[in-house]
This record gives sequence, C-alpha cells and structure tokens, in this order.
Amino acid sequence: MSVTSEFYLARAAECAREAETTLLANVRERCRRSEEAWLAMANRLRKGERLRDEAAAEKAKVGTN
Repeated sequence: MSVTSEFYLARAAECAREAETTLLANVRERCRRSEEAWLAMANRLRKGERLRDEAAAEKAKVGTN
C-alpha cells in the first residue's frame, strides 16, 4: 500500500477535530501532538516527492542536451 500526503493530512484533521471536541486536557494534548506528527509526515513526504520530481526534471534536461 502506498501512503499519500492526503492520507497523512486526513489523519491530522481527524486529530484536530478530536482535540476540539474533547473535554479532557490530556487527551487534547495527545491529539495536538498526534496532529503535529501527521503534519510532519505529510510535509516530509511532499518534500521527497518534490525532490524526486526536480531530480527527474534535471535528469531529463541533461539527457536532451
């Protein structure tokens, strides 16, 4: 199974919603930490995808010269 940034962002949004609705401070804090972690994973994945795309474009550019 290939994980996408959309998957990570959906989990982050889910954690944010849970944090907003809970009455317990420790659960809210846990949800906020989880949200941060999911967002970080999404950002890392997007950065990797961007770097791969840039490398492929550079390789294609060099290959045509």
